[in-house]
Amino acid sequence: MRILLAEDDHNLGTWLSRALEHAGIQVEWVNDGRLADRALQQHDNYDALVLDLGLPGLDGQAVLQRLRDRDQRLPALILTARDSLDERVRSLNAGADDFLAKPFELAELEARLHALVRRARGNEHPRLACGALVYDNPRKQFMLHGEPLALSPREHAVLRVLVQRSGEPFSKQQILDRVFSDDEDVHPEAVEVFVHRLRKRLDGSGVRITTLRGLGYALETG
Repeated sequence: MRILLAEDDHNLGTWLSRALEHAGIQVEWVNDGRLADRALQQHDNYDALVLDLGLPGLDGQAVLQRLRDRDQRLPALILTARDSLDERVRSLNAGADDFLAKPFELAELEARLHALVRRARGNEHPRLACGALVYDNPRKQFMLHGEPLALSPREHAVLRVLVQRSGEPFSKQQILDRVFSDDEDVHPEAVEVFVHRLRKRLDGSGVRITTLRGLGYALETG
């Protein structure tokens, strides 16, 4: 999962970015509403938006309104200290999908994000799987035919991207954005290397990574 976090509190933004990435969620963090609006216009590979209402430059309500006016259906979770009924109703009517008041527990934010993304994909089941390959979320471990699959951290991250939407292609750039978002020096060819290694690890398992010309890589069975 890759999210855009729009939060102007430096301490909270820093902590959330690190904590969510530790939980396997890629985070792009901006601290200004104008930057959030620009990022949403320029990139379409976010899985969800976490949006503070009290942003400088352009407030959260305006960012949300512009998002919906462009008919972008990205799941949006409002994260704010404004915990009034009127504010909740206003945000939900403006197109927010969920609302979480500060202070909050990290585990609840993670759970709400996963639920939002599942609903957006039309899948209410949290189990990530493709044939005999299953991702055990509590243990952050891939299982293949019931046995742990030994992977390097980068291999794990690439496979996690592919299994989230098995059967659908990801371009090299989309994989780069999700796995190497903090490293600008990584080239698309690096994705080829990790895909090659993963193919070897999955060989003979009934699960494979296919190359779809002009589209990218997809995780499939067969």
